[in-house]
Amino acid sequence: MLRSVKSIEGLSISASDGLIGKARDFYFDDEAWVVRFLVVDTSKWLGDHEVLISPYSVGPPDFAAQVLPVTVTKEQVKNSPGIDRDKPISRQYEKSYLGYYGYPFYWGSTGLWGEKNYPGTLLTGTDAERYGGYTGYLRAPTPREDATDPHLRSCNAVTGYHIKARDGEIGHVQGFLVDDYMWSIRYLIVNTSNWWTGHKVLISPEWIKEVSWLKSEVSIDLDREAIRESPLYDEDTPLERESEGALYRHYGRSSYWREPPDRAAA
Repeated sequence: MLRSVKSIEGLSISASDGLIGKARDFYFDDEAWVVRFLVVDTSKWLGDHEVLISPYSVGPPDFAAQVLPVTVTKEQVKNSPGIDRDKPISRQYEKSYLGYYGYPFYWGSTGLWGEKNYPGTLLTGTDAERYGGYTGYLRAPTPREDATDPHLRSCNAVTGYHIKARDGEIGHVQGFLVDDYMWSIRYLIVNTSNWWTGHKVLISPEWIKEVSWLKSEVSIDLDREAIRESPLYDEDTPLERESEGALYRHYGRSSYWREPPDRAAA
């Protein structure tokens, strides 16, 4: 199911033996546009401290209880590699983190999560077969020669980035819709108020030409007129597959759940 990252932010994170804190941000892979870590504020438990939680350990969210369960213990979390929010997350840190928990590396293969398109063992049977055929962004995550090279981006930091179509600016990033099985970012929620007052539209990462992290700018391979005529996004209405299909048909693009484009392997 597609969820707004804002709907997950603020959920209480429940380890196997008790609560550890609340989700406050998400780090996504800037090649595959997949959420790799949840940033958890543990200040009420560990003081002035934040930890990372990988989707490898995350279970289905319980929105009624406002809880996101994880399969690790409080002791594991307490002793996990610490983070410095003033520094980027490097591949070197990821190797240390994944090694600590015994998780596989997700890069160096054709899947979004190594050999698979989803993390852990959350899916079985027909669901696993279905999601196994889904795609994410056009490139799978690659190995990097420089292990200190940062490649993860904060969703909170990217919120507000300007969006430029081929023929002009259309608005800014207001949020993200993420698949809560694969943790793939399916859409950027774009607020067009500075150009087209009162409207929001969805843009797939597959339609992005370039991101300037220095200029806080996302360039997309679409025209303003096509965007103006596209289906609008209503935050109060769940995004159904029929609506997604209409969006892809409008832009004449292949969907991620059917006739997927080839994705380059590492």
